[in-house]
Amino acid sequence: MNLWLESLSGMRVRSDFWVAAYLRRCATAGVTAVLRRRGAAEAGAIFIKIDRLDGSGALFGPAPQSEVDAADRRFDRLHAADWIDAASAEERLKREIAFDVDLWIVEVEDRSGRNFLDASV
Repeated sequence: MNLWLESLSGMRVRSDFWVAAYLRRCATAGVTAVLRRRGAAEAGAIFIKIDRLDGSGALFGPAPQSEVDAADRRFDRLHAADWIDAASAEERLKREIAFDVDLWIVEVEDRSGRNFLDASV
C-alpha cells in the first residue's frame, strides 16, 4: 500500500484527495510543497518535481500501469540520473502537459531531495 489513503476499499483514491494528503505529509515534515497545476479531480496523472534549491532536482511520474495494482498509486523517477537540472525537468513537464492537459504538478522544495513517495500509513 502506497501513501496513507491508498486502497482502504480496494479502489484507487481520487487524485485530488491524494494530492491533498501528499501536501499535508510534506508539511508535517517541515518541507515546502505547493500545487503548481490542478488536474482532473478523479483520475488525473500526478507528477512530483523535487527542487533541491541548488539548481538540481528530480521528477517523478506515474509508474506504468503494468507495474502496479489497480488500487495502488506508484511513482517512477522519470530520468536516468539521480538529479537533473531544473530546465530539463521543466521541459519534460511541458511535454507531459502537451500530451495530457488533465495532469497535476506538485513541486517540493527540499535541500535533501526527499520525495516522501514511499511513505505509508
